Amino acid sequence: MRDRYDVIVVGGGHNGLVAAAYLARAGRSVLVLERLDHTGGAAVSERVFTGFDARLSRYSYLVSLLPERIVRDLDLSFETRKRRISSYTPIGDTGLLVDNGSEAATRASFAQVTGSERDYAAWQDFYGMTGRLAERVFPTLTQPLPTRAELQRTVDDSAAWEAIFERPLGESVDARFADDTVRGVVLTDAIIGTFTHAHDPSLRQNRCFLYHVIGGGTGDWNVPVGGMGALTDALATAARAAGAEIRTGCAVTGIDTDGDTAEVHFVTGDREGAVAAGHVLVNAAPYVLARLLGEQADKPEGAQLKINMLLRRLPKLRDPQVDPRTAFAGTFHISESAGQLERAYREAEAGRLPSAPPSEIYCHTLTDPTILAPELIERGFHTLTLFGVHTPARLFADDPRGAKDLLVDATLAQLDSVLAEPIQDCLALDGEGNPCVEARTPVELEREIGLPGGHIFHADLAFPYRTTDDDSPAARWGVATGHRNVLLCGAGAVRGGGVSGIGGHNAAMAVLEQGR
Repeated sequence: MRDRYDVIVVGGGHNGLVAAAYLARAGRSVLVLERLDHTGGAAVSERVFTGFDARLSRYSYLVSLLPERIVRDLDLSFETRKRRISSYTPIGDTGLLVDNGSEAATRASFAQVTGSERDYAAWQDFYGMTGRLAERVFPTLTQPLPTRAELQRTVDDSAAWEAIFERPLGESVDARFADDTVRGVVLTDAIIGTFTHAHDPSLRQNRCFLYHVIGGGTGDWNVPVGGMGALTDALATAARAAGAEIRTGCAVTGIDTDGDTAEVHFVTGDREGAVAAGHVLVNAAPYVLARLLGEQADKPEGAQLKINMLLRRLPKLRDPQVDPRTAFAGTFHISESAGQLERAYREAEAGRLPSAPPSEIYCHTLTDPTILAPELIERGFHTLTLFGVHTPARLFADDPRGAKDLLVDATLAQLDSVLAEPIQDCLALDGEGNPCVEARTPVELEREIGLPGGHIFHADLAFPYRTTDDDSPAARWGVATGHRNVLLCGAGAVRGGGVSGIGGHNAAMAVLEQGR
C-alpha cells in the first residue's frame, strides 16, 4: 500500500466498486478499503446451506435501478432477465395475477377478484402515468442533480407531480382503486425497506414508491443472471483491470480532513495504519460516516425480515387455476392488502410484532436456474426469497433471538395459510438434517454487513432533486457532505438506494468535475 492516493474508497460494496472503476479508468490512483474478507457488501452470492451448490443472492436480490450506461461504460460482463409475471396475490382459493405478457389474463383476473373491470382500468391508467414518469425521471439519475423546479418541468405532468411529489400516496391510491387487495399491491412498493404508512405526511412512502417504479425507465425489477454476486464480481474485475487497488479485511476506523487532504485510519489484522488521499469516497451510511469523522448523527432504522429458502420442489397453491411456476415467478404477495399493511404497521409502531406479518416472495430459479448446480436443477430444486415488511429494528432490541424466532414462525404460518400444503414439506434438508431456511433481521444486517439499524437504503430515501443553493460539484451531483473532499458514494447519497451503482457513478463524476 502506498502512502498517498488520489482517491480512497471506504467500503467495497457495489457503489464503491463503481466509483473506483470510473476513477481508475480516468487515470486516478484509487485504493478501496473493505472491512470484510470479500467485496460486494449486500450484493453477494453465497452458498448458504451446507451440502448444496446453490449460490443464493443472500441479501439484495433484484435489479431495477442499475443504468445500462454503467454496464456499458465499465464493459461489465453482466446481464439481467425480465420476469414475465409481475405479481400474484392469493386471496382465499383464488388470486390476483398480473401477467406482463397477457393483458387478457390480467384483465380476467382483476374481474374475477374485484367483481368488475373498474380497478383494472384504474390500474392501466395509474401505471401508464408511472411509466411516463419513469421515462422522464430515470435518465436524470446519472446527470447533475436538478432543482425541484427543473425536475417538475422534466416530469411535465401536473397530475403525476401532485400524486407522487406533493400529496401522501395513500390519497391517490384510495381515490383510484376500490379493492383493498389491489390497493395493497400498489402500496407495497411504497414500504419496501421503509417503515411508514400510506398517509404519512412526510411522504417517505412516496419517495420509496418513486424509486421502485422508475428503474430502467420502465419500473421493471429484473433477475441478475448468476445471482447478485455476478454484478459485484464483474465490478471488482473492472476496477482492478483499470488499476484500482482493493484491500479486503481492512476496517476503516477514522477519517481526518482539512478539506484539501484527508487521512484515512484503518486496522488490518493486528496492525493499525493510515493513508492519505485528495478525496475520500464513503460507501457507507451517513451515520457511519459521521462516526468516522467524530461527528454526531441520528441512527436510521431498518424494518424488514429476509428469509432465504432452498426447496426440493415448489409448493402447491390453494388456487387450482394458477401453476406455482407462474405464481412464484413474479412477486408473490402475502398478507399485503391495504388493510393488512396498515394493521401490521400500527402493531409494530406500538412495539408489537405484527400478528399477521406481511411479506412477499419470488423464485430466482424460475427465471435464472444457473445459480443451482446442474444436479439440483435436474432434481427440481428451487430457491425462494422472502422479504418481510413492518418489522422495525426496535422490536428486536430486548430479545433479538426470541423476537426473531416468533417472527419467522408467524411469517411462515402466513405463507402456509395461502398454500395447499405446508412449506415445511417442500424444504430441502441441509447436510446436518436441518431445513434449508435462513432468516435475517435488521439487527443481523447491521452486525453482518454494517447497515446501521439494518436500514437497507442507509437512510430514508430523498426525492431526486436539489434542496440547497450550494453549486459545488459534490452538491450538484448529490454526494456532498460537510467536507469538500469527503463525498458519499453509497445508498445514502441523494438518488442512492437499491442496487444501482448511481451513488458510485455520481461521486466519481463529482471528483472528476472538481479536478477540472
